Amino acid sequence: MVRILILIGFSFIFMHLHATGTINKYINMKYSYISFSTIFIFILLTIAQVYFYVKDGDKKNHDDHEHDHSCSCGHDHSHDEDKWYKKLVVYPIMIFPLVAVMCFPIATLDSKMVEAKGFHFPILEGDDASSNHQILQPDTSTYYGAEDYEKLMDKSKKQYEKKNSIILNDDNYLKGMETIYNFPGEFTGKMVSLTGFSYNSDDLKKNEVFLFRFGIIHCVADSGVYGMLIQFPDDMDLENDEWLRVSGELDTMYYQPFKKTIPVLKVKKYEKISEPEDTYVYRQY
Repeated sequence: MVRILILIGFSFIFMHLHATGTINKYINMKYSYISFSTIFIFILLTIAQVYFYVKDGDKKNHDDHEHDHSCSCGHDHSHDEDKWYKKLVVYPIMIFPLVAVMCFPIATLDSKMVEAKGFHFPILEGDDASSNHQILQPDTSTYYGAEDYEKLMDKSKKQYEKKNSIILNDDNYLKGMETIYNFPGEFTGKMVSLTGFSYNSDDLKKNEVFLFRFGIIHCVADSGVYGMLIQFPDDMDLENDEWLRVSGELDTMYYQPFKKTIPVLKVKKYEKISEPEDTYVYRQY
């Protein structure tokens, strides 16, 4: 019976995530059809488990009836596949995701998450496979061979280099940002427009701020906060998590904390905006 309840629970949480639209906080919506198909798989598994449960119940009653007439040994002949210690280990593991989804609030990545994780470049700190969360620069190179990744970036560069103005919107934000970071010199002088939330770092000047979006490459496990440094003509007094739409001329600078040349946007025009309905962006291919 516990197995049936667990399967019903998984069917419900997948339906709940899709019905409320919060599935986009966990996966790239490009793969939403997979999680949607999972709803029907769990429903079928639930029906199958109910069938086996009823069938085993009838068989147990039949065996007990025969046992009463043919055996008086006093021993329990039940199978030991359902021993209590197995259930004690397996069931909590299965139940925990149900409790987590239904009881824990869904957190949106913002400046507090940047501070908690530390403002740094994980991709510059070695090949630690566990460090999947990235800051500032999108990097999908770990999903390709070196030659395939180079071809992918060259194709993206050709897509943008002929444009005098580049608008980074919800659909192309991660793709465009990754291309700019891979070829910062190729886009110097171009006009770039983007939207994001502000983040102040201690080493920035009064007219500088980082502008970020929370992005998902495949799923929340490889999520990160992506964006670039922007420079205003005059000193600004921006709080963290203020949403801005900015346009400006792209340049590059050597950023000492990262020991790396990074793109910087010299703002020509900006406006404060309300937080968008969906604060996430997803990697498109």
